Amino acid sequence: MRHLAGEAAEVHFTHLSKKSTISLSTTFHTSGDSGFIAKAFCHGTGVLELINESPESLRIEQVCLLDPKAPSELSPEDGDGRFQWFLFGGILGDDPPRDRTAELRVMGFPTRHLGPIQMTTDTALGVTKKVVCDKVPLDKIPYIDYPTITFSPKESVEMPFRYIADGQEPLLPPGMRELLHEDLNKSFDF
Repeated sequence: MRHLAGEAAEVHFTHLSKKSTISLSTTFHTSGDSGFIAKAFCHGTGVLELINESPESLRIEQVCLLDPKAPSELSPEDGDGRFQWFLFGGILGDDPPRDRTAELRVMGFPTRHLGPIQMTTDTALGVTKKVVCDKVPLDKIPYIDYPTITFSPKESVEMPFRYIADGQEPLLPPGMRELLHEDLNKSFDF
């Protein structure tokens, strides 16, 4: 997410447990990445508290909730300054979706959707940046839907999400391909 957001952005993770806040903060601080990725911040508080504490006196109308059930799709015009923050739910999405965004929907945020196919949260962030910052309409972004990640002739995994296309491959976060392969090699002890 930090790579996709870019160096001029900030990524805030909210409503984390104390243990997760410490662990992620330590990881971000010691990762050694600098210059080309967004700054990251971890918070135990929820998004409403973060909005209320924001130094720019943010109003809920300036926070766009990316919601698959929103009536309007995100467009390049949404990058005109009306939204100061974009709010994403989940971490990597669920298959099938459990509509965890419903908890945020009732808070009154303006909403936009990113099309009919569920994306991972990192992909949703990347798509949002392309639309609002780079002014690329949703239907002009190259996608790969439900890609099969192949590791060998006998090992592969189908991902049940939409990804930004990186040539003929899905754009995956750094280390994700290795993590998926590692998960395939795990066994269950009963």
